[in-house]
Amino acid sequence: MHKIIALWAHPRSMSTATERIMRERGDLICLHEPFMHDYYVGQGRDFPGFEPVEGHPTEYDGILAMMEAEAASQPVFFKDMAYYVVPRMLEDVQALGRITHSFLIRSPLASILSYYKLDQGFTLEHVGLEAQWRLYEAVRAAGHEAVVLDAETVRADPKGTMRAYWARVGLEYREAAFDWQAPPREWEHVSAWHEEAMTSSGIRTADAEEMLRKEMEFEALAEEVPHLRDYLDHHAPFYQKLSDVALKV
Repeated sequence: MHKIIALWAHPRSMSTATERIMRERGDLICLHEPFMHDYYVGQGRDFPGFEPVEGHPTEYDGILAMMEAEAASQPVFFKDMAYYVVPRMLEDVQALGRITHSFLIRSPLASILSYYKLDQGFTLEHVGLEAQWRLYEAVRAAGHEAVVLDAETVRADPKGTMRAYWARVGLEYREAAFDWQAPPREWEHVSAWHEEAMTSSGIRTADAEEMLRKEMEFEALAEEVPHLRDYLDHHAPFYQKLSDVALKV
C-alpha cells in the first residue's frame, strides 16, 4: 500500500496552484478536494459554482475508502479544505495515522480579501484557519508528523520550498513539476474558482509592494463590510500559530 499525502488548505491560499505542482510531477494519483463532496453534497450544503462529479463518493467513509483503493497501485496526493473534515477527523485515529498530513497557509487578510471577490456570502468557518489549527493539533497529539507551508514562502522560492517539502513527505525532487502543461480536467467542475491556476505556466512571485496594496484594499473594504474585520481578528491567531511552525527554507 502506497502513501496518501494530504495538503490541508483554506480557501484562496494558493492551494490549487500548489496542487498543480504536485500533478505535474507525474508520479502521483492526484485528487482535487474529494471531501468537498461530503461537505456539500453529503451534508446538503449549497455552494456557488460547484458541480458534483458523477459517481464520486459523497460520504466521509466512502471518500477514505476511495483513496485507499487508489493507493493500492500508486501514491495518492489530495488537496482539501480542513473544515471539510473538522471535527470528524479529529477523533479518527486511523485516518490521522494513515494520511501523511501537510498544511498550506496564507495571510488571512489576503485570503479573506480574495474570497470576498468570489463569494460575498462566505462564513467565519470558511476562512478556514481555525479548522487547520485544530486538525494540526490533533495530528501532533496523536504522535504524527505534520508539515506546514506558507504560500508566500512557496511564491518566493518555489523550487527550494517544494524540494524541502517533498523531502519531508517522502518524495524525490522532480524538476518537471515546475513546467506546467494543460490544466487537469478534474478542475472543470469548479473552474470559476481556479482560473489563474488553470491558465498560468507557473507560480507567480510577489512584488515588494503587493501586501501593502492588499492591506489598503482590505481596510477600505472593511469600512463597508465590518464583519470581515471580525473574521480577520478571529483567524489571525491561528495563522500565527501555524506560521510559527511553518517550513523555513
